[in-house]
Amino acid sequence: MAQLQPVRGTHDILPDDFARFRHVVDTARHAASLFGYREMATPIFEFTEVFARSMGETSDVVSKEMYSFTDKGGEGLTLRPEYTAGICRAFISNGLQQHVPLKTFAWGPMFRFERPQKGRQRQFHQIDIEVIGSAEPQADAEVIGVAAEILRRLGILDKCVLELNTLGDPESRSGYRDALVAYFSGHLARLSEDSRRRLEKNPLRILDSKDEGDRALVADAPLIDDYLTPHARDFFAAVKDGLGAAGVPFTVNPRLVRGLDYYTHTAFEFTTTMLGAQGTVLAGGRYDGLIEQLGGKPTPGIGWAGGIERLVLLSDPQPVPAPMVALVPIGAAAEAAAVTLAGELRRADIAVELAYGGNAGKRFKRADRLGCVAAVVIGDDELARGAVVLKDLKSGTQTELPRADLVARLKA
Repeated sequence: MAQLQPVRGTHDILPDDFARFRHVVDTARHAASLFGYREMATPIFEFTEVFARSMGETSDVVSKEMYSFTDKGGEGLTLRPEYTAGICRAFISNGLQQHVPLKTFAWGPMFRFERPQKGRQRQFHQIDIEVIGSAEPQADAEVIGVAAEILRRLGILDKCVLELNTLGDPESRSGYRDALVAYFSGHLARLSEDSRRRLEKNPLRILDSKDEGDRALVADAPLIDDYLTPHARDFFAAVKDGLGAAGVPFTVNPRLVRGLDYYTHTAFEFTTTMLGAQGTVLAGGRYDGLIEQLGGKPTPGIGWAGGIERLVLLSDPQPVPAPMVALVPIGAAAEAAAVTLAGELRRADIAVELAYGGNAGKRFKRADRLGCVAAVVIGDDELARGAVVLKDLKSGTQTELPRADLVARLKA
């Protein structure tokens, strides 16, 4: 029988790796809570229309990458490729308009059918931040500030560069769109097939093209800065001022765009040179038109998502876990007493390893393999005296003490 392997583009997160994975999630959750963001979750699958309407039928994600299927009831469903659309759907279907601005933190698995690469899998995991119901540029600066604080706490911020741009308001985008159509129409023969199709639907997506020929044309394409309205300029200036006040450095990248029509104003990415071709650590932008596009009332929003696997690759080593104590009972009576003692220690928040069987030698070897710092030995003599033997597994020294003093001694 062939050796069983995970499906291509998926991977097992084993206990040693999961400690770093959990560290990223816990750090992000705590940092977000300091800004007043509350955790929520949406289903792993949604009606396909949620993503098709939000991301656009012609986007690469919808047309090429989504895991979609028809369930036994005949419904078209899709495993979520990103979090924002589901959170906006939840905002509408749960009537959360009275809670604006709604500030949320979420994390979980996402699914996209694409070529597996370092830090990018077909099942991957993201942390996600959203603010729904705030049109002020201060919200943009805060959302980016949350990202910077998470990266700082993970020891990553100095490995990243914040790239920032504005997409302007709808009036700005309309003028810019016309300029892009005029420019790329003059180079139609040099455009890739995908970009010729995008030219009709949404020319801003050409600016995201990975095709080398397209990228050469993009280098000389018009910049949106020449088409910004006074309002859009003022909004972008306020975002930059907010980042300056928060001490978050950035560089303006005039080629940074979001191609979908509901994106407005701020677009940003934290990038790094330490992940090879996959340089984006986390990215986001303002999506003031998305909730209306999904069928809700016009409601502004801004958010970002970051890949947990990439953050794990970049982050500092996981801090050493809390020390564990091994219980080593000797004899049948001690076995029962050890179960009782293990419960007492765990209720006192002391991590305990109690093997299911084996002699003392095997139990000590397991304790050493697990990295336990101490062992508590209980035999018939200790039971009779109401005592235990506490052994330091690093120095090898051991001390007998009353069982009643064990919790205080271990915590000390």
